[in-house]
Amino acid sequence: MGTGTDPGAPRRLENLTAPEVAERIGAGSVLVWPIGAVEQHGPHLPLSVDHVIAEEAGRAAVARCGEEADAWLLPTLSVSKSDEHAWSPGSLWLSAETLLAVAADMGRSVAATRAERLVFLNAHGGNTALLAVACRELRRRFGLRTFLVHPFVPPDHGGRPSSSDELGMGIHGGHDETSVMLHLRPELVRMDRAVRRVPEGLARQTHVRFGGLTSFGWLSDDFSPDGHIGDPTGATPEAGKRLFEAAVGLVSEQLVEISSFDFGR
Repeated sequence: MGTGTDPGAPRRLENLTAPEVAERIGAGSVLVWPIGAVEQHGPHLPLSVDHVIAEEAGRAAVARCGEEADAWLLPTLSVSKSDEHAWSPGSLWLSAETLLAVAADMGRSVAATRAERLVFLNAHGGNTALLAVACRELRRRFGLRTFLVHPFVPPDHGGRPSSSDELGMGIHGGHDETSVMLHLRPELVRMDRAVRRVPEGLARQTHVRFGGLTSFGWLSDDFSPDGHIGDPTGATPEAGKRLFEAAVGLVSEQLVEISSFDFGR
């Protein structure tokens, strides 16, 4: 079959014909929209980190639980709200207004099918607050059940990096992202350029810190001219494999739960 419904193959909406969409996409279908970014990740990682993680996590999770959750993969949005990296040439970004408009347009498109569930699978922390707003907007405007899922929850939104050496500050281009890229795209990683950039003064703060009670505005070059925040020097492909496989398992569990979600009724 060439429709994206082969056993074990990713279930991609774009590979269906228009009549097949009408036949196969129903009210219980879960449409998964990977959202990444193209932005600087320090001197050792490519701009594509968040795009790669979103795409690969979405593909693997839908391949794992697609039949059980009736999950279908939408094309990845590679460019998103990355203006915290606008100082670095090569970073591509949408304004907050544009990303909200794109999310609304996607909601309108999904609402034209019979699917009632749309998942933002977001791999860029700079999108998180905005996509939470979009979830409610699309619920109100189109009646969709909307969800925000992360392969890795950003530390400034409650996630916990795996490396204690980063003091909870490994939020961008640090140990975990570098390890995952060593697993997924090793040919794009320059470990010879990896350096530690942990804002230890910020880590000593009680409230005004990543993951603290007090949020604050920041740009990635506020912490160092390199633009990454964390310590990639101890990253390994083995750690990346463990982290990625755990993320895919967790995303798959969430998609299965989403497939039957009905506001507790």
